[in-house]
Amino acid sequence: MSDETGSRLDGLMAERRAKLDALRAQGSDPYPAGVTVDASLADVLERWRDEIDPGEGSGHRVAVAGRLIARRGHGKLVFLVLAEADDELQVMCQLAVLGDDGMDRVADLDLGDWVAVAGEVVRSRRGELSVMADEVRLIGKSLRPMPDKWHGLRDLETRYRQRYVDLAVNPDARRVFTIRSKAITALRAELLERGYVEVETPLLHAQPGGATAKPFVTHHNALDIDLYLRVAPELFLKRLVAGGLPRVFEIGRVFRNEGLSARHNPEFTMLESYEAYADYHAVMALTQALLQRAAREALGTTTVTYDGRKLDFAGDWSRRTVIDLVREATNRPDLDYDTPPATVADIAAASGVPVEDGWSTGRIVEELRDRLVEPTLWEPTFVIDYPVDVSPLARRHRDDPRVTERFELIIAGREAANAFTELTDPDDQRTRFEAQARARAAGDDEAMPVDVDYLRAMEFGMPPMGGLGIGVDRLIMLLADVQTIRDVILFPTLRPE
Repeated sequence: MSDETGSRLDGLMAERRAKLDALRAQGSDPYPAGVTVDASLADVLERWRDEIDPGEGSGHRVAVAGRLIARRGHGKLVFLVLAEADDELQVMCQLAVLGDDGMDRVADLDLGDWVAVAGEVVRSRRGELSVMADEVRLIGKSLRPMPDKWHGLRDLETRYRQRYVDLAVNPDARRVFTIRSKAITALRAELLERGYVEVETPLLHAQPGGATAKPFVTHHNALDIDLYLRVAPELFLKRLVAGGLPRVFEIGRVFRNEGLSARHNPEFTMLESYEAYADYHAVMALTQALLQRAAREALGTTTVTYDGRKLDFAGDWSRRTVIDLVREATNRPDLDYDTPPATVADIAAASGVPVEDGWSTGRIVEELRDRLVEPTLWEPTFVIDYPVDVSPLARRHRDDPRVTERFELIIAGREAANAFTELTDPDDQRTRFEAQARARAAGDDEAMPVDVDYLRAMEFGMPPMGGLGIGVDRLIMLLADVQTIRDVILFPTLRPE
């Protein structure tokens, strides 16, 4: 901010504070405890949208409130515009109705103030639906001037830090978060209608688990132990299925101590669901139904526009195996999971994909899929049958033990969901946990430790099960057509000012 701009802002704030002090000196409360409102601006606009002739009144008095965003006129007639969410309503203030004192109060209002108005619903001579005010009251004094209506709030970091201003002046911000609300409501409704039970599981874990990710660590003073913010609710949700709840889901925050980027925020929202007796084929059908409903209810259509291109959510979505896609991308039809790691590493090098020493064939194939295949998949595609090496919680494929019954849903070149037929064999799970623990001991801080209690739950008996995880924020990015996760999280993580 330049010195000139800062000085001007200080001057405007001083003027507003002087008005505030004058109101208090008069015994008027600029921040009252409550106000009577009997209609929203949307109610008024909808109720009388096609009624009342120009220059006529409705004979109906309403009490409304909103933020003052515009004013014009002076003297005997002043027009105000109040805003509430995306609705705007004109208010007509006449000297003949309000008197000198009332018009003085109107004159002291500043843009950004919260104002309550009561009066008859009328239509102006120019045909604008309005309220002819017989009472105007300040209910929330704005001491800082709002950004200019036409230029708005352009600095991205300021938009994220001051979301309260962004929402007030930027209709597109309100659009995004309205889509978010509708989509989450649709996801929840679809699951509830299918008989799922919504649950809440711990955010503080004694040990991290449920995903390969670096956790945040905190300390519990009374118990004198370190705890971890959850990286996933998966293991607790599967305990519930083992306990006799056949269909469960949770929509909530998870935390991963990883980098910030256009697609990553340290805290984000996940939907996870688990269904007894289901396999990954059933979960694919569920995933498709969930996202189709979210699109319909958030957008009114299953045709989604993202980054200038169309996405068709309708119909059944394509299913392709990891190995087939990687064979096509590398032009190596002979590639298989029995191919020696050194040979697969050479294939990766020829494709410009770096790999690390010691990686298994399955791990390298997964890296090839991530680098070469995923960015090329535009329409919704279920990529299925992932290597066992990178799927520690998924059941081995019933026809090929080298891979798992796992899928990722890829849309517009990025992961939208991850799911599998769950591993319910405690002996197999212990073996995989121990492999993860060895990797963790070797320095992989994203690998999972052995979860003894989860293994105990499995040993009591766990039914066949299908599980699903959907990154809600990335889904909203698709539906709202925005390119960064910060635009779909109300208060994203930022470096302190």
